[in-house]
Amino acid sequence: MTDPVSYRPTGVPDEPGVYRFFDAQDRVIYVGKARNLKNRLNSYFQKNLPEKTNRMVHAASRVDWTVVDSEVEALQLEFTWIKEESPDFNVQFRDDKSYPFLALSVSEEFPRIFITRRAKQKGLKYFGPYAHAWALRTTFDLILELFPIRSCSKSNFDQAVRSKRQCLLGDIGKCAAPCVGRVTSAEHRDLISKLSDFMEHGATDLESRLKEEMERAAEAEQFERAAKIRDRLKALELASESTDAAISDSISADFVALHDDITHSAASIFRVRNGRIVGSRSWIMDRANLPEEDALIEATLELIYREFELPREIYVNVEVADSDSLAELLSQRAKSKTSIHLPQRGEKLEILETVKRNAHHALVQFLSKRANDAGVSGRTLEDLASALELDELPLRIECFDISNIQGTSVVASMVVFEDGQPKKSDYRRFGIDDREKFDDTRAMHHVITRRFKRYLEEKELDLEELDSLGARKPRFAYPPQLVIVDGGRGQVNAAARALAELGITDVALVGLAKRLEEIWFPDRAYPVILPRNSEALYLVQRIRDEAHRFAITFHRSKRSRLMLESLLDEIPGLGESRRGALIERFGSVAALRNADINEIAAVPGIGEKTAMVIHEKLSAMESAIEVDAKTGEIIEHP
Repeated sequence: MTDPVSYRPTGVPDEPGVYRFFDAQDRVIYVGKARNLKNRLNSYFQKNLPEKTNRMVHAASRVDWTVVDSEVEALQLEFTWIKEESPDFNVQFRDDKSYPFLALSVSEEFPRIFITRRAKQKGLKYFGPYAHAWALRTTFDLILELFPIRSCSKSNFDQAVRSKRQCLLGDIGKCAAPCVGRVTSAEHRDLISKLSDFMEHGATDLESRLKEEMERAAEAEQFERAAKIRDRLKALELASESTDAAISDSISADFVALHDDITHSAASIFRVRNGRIVGSRSWIMDRANLPEEDALIEATLELIYREFELPREIYVNVEVADSDSLAELLSQRAKSKTSIHLPQRGEKLEILETVKRNAHHALVQFLSKRANDAGVSGRTLEDLASALELDELPLRIECFDISNIQGTSVVASMVVFEDGQPKKSDYRRFGIDDREKFDDTRAMHHVITRRFKRYLEEKELDLEELDSLGARKPRFAYPPQLVIVDGGRGQVNAAARALAELGITDVALVGLAKRLEEIWFPDRAYPVILPRNSEALYLVQRIRDEAHRFAITFHRSKRSRLMLESLLDEIPGLGESRRGALIERFGSVAALRNADINEIAAVPGIGEKTAMVIHEKLSAMESAIEVDAKTGEIIEHP
């Protein structure tokens, strides 16, 4: 790594411009713009830089700059260099999937229509992209019926011209057959114009016609034909990406939203034309190398509109720091005025919230796939071991969480991650006796003691002998390299006391507190704060959240069981064995309430008479309780 002092520049002008950092191989690793080059570049050579900015300046070996006349020119040059160089520390898009487009070869004498997933090319007019490929293909047939445009390849078209014989589509009316002169070039172009108008301004008239035709077919008892038209309508709706709740017809704009996570961000776009969503798409951006001050939204808009046609209005869900300059740049590219807005209320804000949910789902899918990547997990464990100063990689991590309501129905969970992946067969739940009062710290001491007592008992067992006897391997015989407890200093110290009492000193122990996601050690006065966008933080959060989910599930089950026990205690004629049988069969008040008398009577020891008493008791309880729909207050009637 290079010492930034060795290449710190002097004589930098205080004018707008663009700067580039180069590595030792003279490759561009970062491109940035500035209103004042001198101030911006000096900021990179200060102390206490953010973690990723510090990494970037140490990876570089020199920096140069170019002075321009205005911020707009700086923005334009920055985007041009990013496109040419693809620097490691600038925003890079990763598509969440390959979406299909509907394309028209408008440069040909007789344009053809086709579906493609290829990168955009000159001479083609594109509609989309479309999220539902199957619906687009189904609708493609419908389009050919309505607008019988040529859809064959050039070789097939030339063959038909030579043989003077149209193809099957011409015979069945799905092609106007310009190859044999049925229509002129002008007439075929008129069909293209009508199709473009249909694709750009919606399918309201077409939908009305299809609905009328479906109703007529149903009235004539032509049910098979009506079903086919119904399916076409469904495909048309999906291909047009119509919203469930109608958008105002006056809205024609692009809506772009970002959703951030620890290590990645996702961007989604809805392209709305005359109140209809005619296209949607999502991208994933890796934030691992991005300097903290880098403006994601500006880079996102520039990258999106390299590919998409520019609208008159763009709505975003985060503030664009230099929106005027960016809007001016995009307007120059579109050769018409483009404006960027951040809505604060109303319908446009609601649309953006929907777009952000799409970005969130795209990011969840991407991270779920990425979590199963062994290479990513290995690097993450190395980062975690380094950040926590562990002597070895935490190949087995156990996390403990406590769940209770004011010290009652106390339960604990233990989840296990091996090689960065959950090992659900080793998950454990711990029930804790409610007769003793347990707060979170005492419960944590209790559970850690129970788990590691089992470890001390089982670690001396001969595993090879157990294998030879076909016996089940002990689950607690394997010690974790790292124990994480959900909580701060109190929970960590309680766990540390439990380990010390058992004489266990070779297990690393930390606590993850929710407030600032700080990591506490039992023997340190101050916590460790992992970088906000680090893979290590994402892993420990994921483990902690899984432990919390597992504990909450068990806690709800225990509460339901206790409520059922309490209810059955109030019913006369039920002894301990009968109550036990009912609890074993139903497990919760809700399950028992949903059962009919015959199901209750089928439980061993419960006859029809007792089942009717239980059913009447449940009905009386339900009628005695009313919930105020406005306030959520539970009102009990005498």
